[in-house]
Amino acid sequence: MGTGGGMRIVGRVRAGRVTAAAGLVVALGAGLVACGSEDTAGKEDGATAYVGADEVCGGLFEGALAKKLETVTGTTEFFDKGDGTDKVVEALTRGYESGHRSAAGGDLCEFSRKGGRPRDAADITFSMYAPQDLEDPSTAPGTQAYTMGKRSEARGAGASIYLACVSPELKGSSTDPLRVYGSFTNKSDAADTPEIRAANLEILHAGALSVVKELGCEGAAGLPETPVLTPK
Repeated sequence: MGTGGGMRIVGRVRAGRVTAAAGLVVALGAGLVACGSEDTAGKEDGATAYVGADEVCGGLFEGALAKKLETVTGTTEFFDKGDGTDKVVEALTRGYESGHRSAAGGDLCEFSRKGGRPRDAADITFSMYAPQDLEDPSTAPGTQAYTMGKRSEARGAGASIYLACVSPELKGSSTDPLRVYGSFTNKSDAADTPEIRAANLEILHAGALSVVKELGCEGAAGLPETPVLTPK
């Protein structure tokens, strides 16, 4: 009897140790998952590492413009993804050749703040607008119109621009230009000031210039090499 009681006690001790060890493994695993989740907060599919403002969009922004991107987005590190210039140009070309009055394009780039949520990512997109879109005089409250392009506007949360592209790569564009609409959307907490609005349009200008050059637009579709930020 004495021996059997001793064995039961030893068994309970061993069982307790096994249970404690298992609990420690679970706790450690949960901790690792939590750390991993925190480290990848805001990270989207296709974004593999943090990059600086001068590296997003394939290095589209340099020097002072990279600093402005940091200012309007409120961060210096990003998760970067997007279709890139080639795919945007392919989409715009397909849309034009379809004969439709308007057509989808693509995301030139999409970048979210380190630690931010995917739905809060900023992006630069392009599509083909319908003729009546340019004729609509209405603007959203807090929007400033500018002289650049066929029509350009900026606000605290982004900017937009309308362009017309005549290119030898686009049959028929000499009489019916490809209508390019560009948009920069920024979901940061940046103040809505004239400086922020102008910076948003300058950021979009850089993206638009890369697209119209790749399209082969004559005269860069009217876009100057240096953005003209003259309010209307």
